[in-house]
Amino acid sequence: MSIYESIGGEPALTAVVDDLYERILSDDMLKAFFVGMNRNRLKGRQVEFFGQALGGPMAYRGRAMKPVHLGLGIEQRHFDRVAEHLVAALAAAGVPAETIAEIAALVLPLADDIVAGRNASGSIAAE
Repeated sequence: MSIYESIGGEPALTAVVDDLYERILSDDMLKAFFVGMNRNRLKGRQVEFFGQALGGPMAYRGRAMKPVHLGLGIEQRHFDRVAEHLVAALAAAGVPAETIAEIAALVLPLADDIVAGRNASGSIAAE
């Protein structure tokens, strides 16, 4: 059984993403990154992304992580805060800690493509 199936499929994933964005948009450190964005579209892409990454039947149709986040000035502390909100949203949905750890293992390497100035080795690139 995939992680996607084990957490309850698309309805559960949609609820987690809705909760995640409520947390992010209430966070003074993060909400400025989302001003002027189409939140429904963003949430839809996030559900697609997680659905595919967690072994579900959906296909992510959005752009690659690096070009989407390039130039936004996202620092490691921002990435870490989003990860904290994701863990909290998953826990609030009743996802077991072991499964949350599996999801985190899939998501944390994305920092190389999202955090400004990072490269594939995880180190800070010279600018």
